[in-house]
Amino acid sequence: MTSKFANSGHIDQFDIRIIDQLSREGRMTVTELAARVGLSKTPCQVRMKRLIDEKYITGFRAIVDPVKLGMDHIAFTEVKLSDTREAALQEFNAAVRRIREVEECHMMASSFDYLLKVRTADIRKYRAVLGEKISSLPHVASTSTFVAMEAVKEMAG
Repeated sequence: MTSKFANSGHIDQFDIRIIDQLSREGRMTVTELAARVGLSKTPCQVRMKRLIDEKYITGFRAIVDPVKLGMDHIAFTEVKLSDTREAALQEFNAAVRRIREVEECHMMASSFDYLLKVRTADIRKYRAVLGEKISSLPHVASTSTFVAMEAVKEMAG
């Protein structure tokens, strides 16, 4: 079986199969999960609880269709900071987490410091988020925007 999850530490192939199956379909019953990974129900349930307790599995959520919700505008924003000392990075990180429209934020090893994935209803809404929220984040020196024309593959899809 091929899995995108590498064996790390003290988890075995059954644990990796459980994680793989739940990442594809988190709402299946333990009985169904056990059948798919080749275990009986009780050992599967014990393993699943341990994987949750040890934070290999950090939660379950509904995956919504942003297009149906009118949120189909995606922009990627490069952010350069004026200060990259640890305290400034932590301050930026905490503040960016509070912006609902920022779906993802990655610190980069590049000519800029962060790459944000921002989802809004349209370009006007993005412009407001950029001007009122992102540009006013702590230590932001400059930003550059790249607008996505089409989402070919996303995590939820």
